[in-house]
Amino acid sequence: MPYPFFWPPSLPLRQLGSILLMAYLNGWRRLPHWFLCHAFPSLPVANGAWGMGCIGYPGHPVWEVTAACNLKCIHCHAERQPGAGELTTDEGKRLIDEIAAVRDFRTLVFSGGEPLVRKDIYTLLRHAQKAGLANIIATNGTLIDEETAFKLKDHGVVCHAISMDSYDPKTHNLIRNSPEAYDLALRAMEATRRAGILLQINTTAMEYNLPHLGDLIDFVEGQKAGIMLMYQLVAVGRGEKIRDKTLKKEANRDLCDLIAAKQRDVATVVEPVAGPQYWPYLLERKGLTDGPAVALARKVFHGCAAGRGFVYIKATGDVWPCPFVEVTAGNVKERAFGAIYRESEVFKALRNREETLKGACGDCRWRGICGGCRGRAMAFSGDYLAEDPRCFLRTTVGPKAGYEV
Repeated sequence: MPYPFFWPPSLPLRQLGSILLMAYLNGWRRLPHWFLCHAFPSLPVANGAWGMGCIGYPGHPVWEVTAACNLKCIHCHAERQPGAGELTTDEGKRLIDEIAAVRDFRTLVFSGGEPLVRKDIYTLLRHAQKAGLANIIATNGTLIDEETAFKLKDHGVVCHAISMDSYDPKTHNLIRNSPEAYDLALRAMEATRRAGILLQINTTAMEYNLPHLGDLIDFVEGQKAGIMLMYQLVAVGRGEKIRDKTLKKEANRDLCDLIAAKQRDVATVVEPVAGPQYWPYLLERKGLTDGPAVALARKVFHGCAAGRGFVYIKATGDVWPCPFVEVTAGNVKERAFGAIYRESEVFKALRNREETLKGACGDCRWRGICGGCRGRAMAFSGDYLAEDPRCFLRTTVGPKAGYEV
């Protein structure tokens, strides 16, 4: 049975330290409002977290319960056909028990595809709830009405991570390949609030929606979301077909500037995904390269979490370090999840980044706080330990500041 969110006390203290450091670096004016409105509901969502980083936080298992989906979004990484080979109900229950047995993990994200199209989803959610895990649903939102939201809450769901790629309905519907996606996502957000479930918004930044992202952050704040994850498009799955729409170095830096500027005046916590340069960039902008703030940052900012706290289980049981790092460390049908997570060479290499990263990322002083996007490195070079080709730190802050020379 997993520990409760408050044990050991060092974990919530690290979470608090990460929030306060982020607030200091951004000049976050709405921190008091966040404490009043979002802090307590966020506790079960950040359950067991070691701080802040890519894809929300480390200590974060995600299970793609099915590749099936009722939409066909232009950028989805889970493009493969559903059905044959996906874990059965009994295999899923065994996986849940094995995840719950890993002390690092106290939440479980049910993703897809669209998790709510899986027929036994409520059976699996109930099993995870009984195993002591806090459940999170990563969803396009089109299947959540008020009745569904309350049912999900009853099955241990503490957060709905709903996809929204633009405040402009035409742009969102274009990306989601559906004329109804926007309106149905709004319905899901309202149902989530009514059910008393923490609302999280997941956005994928690409050239299609880049001009809309500032207004989208304001829109998300108006929806009273506690968390917003700002993904960058990584060229995997269907995203490979629109590789030219991924953000270039300058756009990566501009997005970091936008998130930092907007964070000052919104109560929603906005965190980058596939943009781990954000954390050292905040430090650099403050002129901090050493001292207590940097020492704290090394403990509570984790940048790319692939394989070091984050783990992604495919619908077929393959275990990946991240949905964007398409490297199989093992399959839970053949080997226990805990053994794969602890002992596989893939995960060992990613945990030992001070020694294993290559190129500019291997030489960078920020490899512990940032580490480069391993998914982007893999997509562009075929090597998940290669340098991040879209890192802007060297050109922005200069070799001496960003890199050891």
